[in-house]
Amino acid sequence: MAVTPRPASTVVLMDQMSRIYLTQRPKTMKFMGGQYVFPGGAVEKGDHKADSQFINKDNSNELVNQGYYVAAARELFEEVGVLLCSSFDGTGVHFDKETEQKYRRQLLNGEISFLELLKNEGIIFHLESLTYIGNLTTPEESPIRFDTRFFIAQLPKGQSPKPDLNEIDHAVWYTPEEALLAYKSREISIAPPTILALKTILDHQNGNPLLMPDLAGMNLQDIRELRF
Repeated sequence: MAVTPRPASTVVLMDQMSRIYLTQRPKTMKFMGGQYVFPGGAVEKGDHKADSQFINKDNSNELVNQGYYVAAARELFEEVGVLLCSSFDGTGVHFDKETEQKYRRQLLNGEISFLELLKNEGIIFHLESLTYIGNLTTPEESPIRFDTRFFIAQLPKGQSPKPDLNEIDHAVWYTPEEALLAYKSREISIAPPTILALKTILDHQNGNPLLMPDLAGMNLQDIRELRF
């Protein structure tokens, strides 16, 4: 009997040079251990908490539940310390090192929700800071399954990733083309969904739609054998 997939979000973080940020999962992890992926994780109950004063929905994709957006922003901050928020006057938000570490630890431990962080600091998360590019569900034969929404986010000015070394072994900036070449030459191992996202972004840079392909009905072996 197939495992019910758990809702999840992942973020393709992109800098001003159109490079993307890849993180390597520890080899000890049961799910995709040792592979390079984008920051992300499961949607949590607190991600569905709503407050229009602190979470702005303007220009977001109405077909994607708000919880996926919040989970994406929360996981990006938890894992690599990048915060997609602004103050009420529109200026960027920059925490000092102690405050950042405190909030990342509290979020990781489930002690506060992302909305509570926003309220504590009096800042806003704009859903439009994340661009939705597609949805993939782990094939039925996998013992661990996720129903994942993929988003792109621009690295906010003045911020730089600071990976959580408990969740990430290594991290690197690549252009999509460099990442795919590194995968083809077996320099790095990249999870199939991550490869699809990279190919989608590369195709978009060449004039194609920014939308990941639908792999419904494909099994794990079919996905692994896709050629790029």
